[in-house]
Amino acid sequence: MDAKAGAAAAALLRERLAAGRGGALARTMLVDALLLSPADVPGALAEAREAAMLFPTVASVITRLGLALLAAGQLPTAIAELQRALRLDPQNSEARNFLAQAWLSAGEPDKALETGLEDETLIAQAQAMKAAPRSDPGYVRHLFDQFSADYDLRMRNHLHYAAPEILLNLASMVMPGKENLTILDLGCGTGLAGEVFRPLAARLDGMDLSPAMLDKARARNLYDHLAVADLQTALAAPGPAYDLILAADTLVYLGDLAAVFSAAAARLIPDGFFLFTVEKAENGFELGPKRRWRHSQTYLRDTAAAAGLTVAGLVEAAPRHEAGQPVEGFAVALAKLSHSK
Repeated sequence: MDAKAGAAAAALLRERLAAGRGGALARTMLVDALLLSPADVPGALAEAREAAMLFPTVASVITRLGLALLAAGQLPTAIAELQRALRLDPQNSEARNFLAQAWLSAGEPDKALETGLEDETLIAQAQAMKAAPRSDPGYVRHLFDQFSADYDLRMRNHLHYAAPEILLNLASMVMPGKENLTILDLGCGTGLAGEVFRPLAARLDGMDLSPAMLDKARARNLYDHLAVADLQTALAAPGPAYDLILAADTLVYLGDLAAVFSAAAARLIPDGFFLFTVEKAENGFELGPKRRWRHSQTYLRDTAAAAGLTVAGLVEAAPRHEAGQPVEGFAVALAKLSHSK
């Protein structure tokens, strides 16, 4: 059934319900029909909420509420409702598959597999996500959408976050006196790094996966342009060149940095700089217990060289604290020298 047929079916079902004919099944069918059109998602969610109020113990109804919430982008609430549907009917394979899809959208492959799903396609997606050399974009977006309300307080007061200031100090060493710069802030979040670097900027652009975080950054009125984007793909796309690219506490969500370094090199002007913080590993790169990637000094140097970038500065630093202890890391400045590729 396509969107046009769905609209026709929805109209007939609404007439039936208005006439007092139709129960839980008709209401679930109405939600399904409305979900065929993106424009009708708000209406589908409203109908699903009403159905859940009328039939709060019917698993198929609660499943449709979860599905409508998922379509509306309300991921945490969708997961909660789909879990409720499974509690009502543990054998409901439909609710189980939708819940697995929701966990995959949140970048949580282990939790998707824990649902006991039998769909081979979903299982393959979960296994591929587990093996990927980076954190899933869905996980990162979900994580920071949740944290956006009190992110600044949490980072500054609780985790003693200092990555922006560390990078500013590094900039003063490797590019002293530089000002009126075009700057790109990768994973800009609420704008903490932008606030620190704005005095050096003629133009300041930012990108982040989390729309909720960007709403906070937009309210600061620091950035000339903000975009919801995955840095790995957006940086590799055609776009303006910058004097300075920043990634403060951002590359911890990527394992293999080869593609990012190459893309950054392509988006820097000659003699431009890429400044970032990472957490410290002894060898190569590895996923830490907090689901943040760590990188070794040797890996960073070798990967930079392969991308045609020169290490202009690499110092040990503690970008943040965890459990009251400083997190070991590096602050790194890579330069695209005029003779570099």
